[in-house]
Amino acid sequence: MSIESAEPGHGSSTASWTAVVIMLVAFAIGTTAFFFSIVWLVWASAGLLILGLLTGIVLAKAGYGVGGSKTVSKSH
Repeated sequence: MSIESAEPGHGSSTASWTAVVIMLVAFAIGTTAFFFSIVWLVWASAGLLILGLLTGIVLAKAGYGVGGSKTVSKSH
C-alpha cells in the first residue's frame, strides 16, 4: 500500500479563479435582479453563470488548470 503525499492543488489556478469570479458576479447580478423582479436579467445572469463554467473548462483544457502546461508549480 502506497501513501501519496502530493497535494492535489485545491483548484488554485488561473482557470479556477477566472471561473469563480465570473460565477460570483453572475450570482450577485442574479440575486439583485431577483430582488427587484427583473426577470430578463435573472435569466441573463443564469446564462453568465453557465458562461463562467464553460470558461473554466476551456481554460483548464488550454493548460491553465491545476498541473497544466502553462501554470507554474509553487512549492510550499
